[in-house]
Amino acid sequence: MFLAAITVFAVYSTSVALGAFMGDVSELLVLFAASILFVTTTLQRGTDRKGKNGGYCQAAVPR
Repeated sequence: MFLAAITVFAVYSTSVALGAFMGDVSELLVLFAASILFVTTTLQRGTDRKGKNGGYCQAAVPR
């Protein structure tokens, strides 16, 4: 999923760098898709870590 987000963001970055590769609405939709993929990946990784240490970050665990 993270690779998909990177790929979509690379398409967006290439479009912006080239100028007229896509239209404004297309760039907006591609950036929106990249954002959704990044958020989804971050939430999934957070859920995976939650099972390992009870949902707490190592820095937040009282000693």
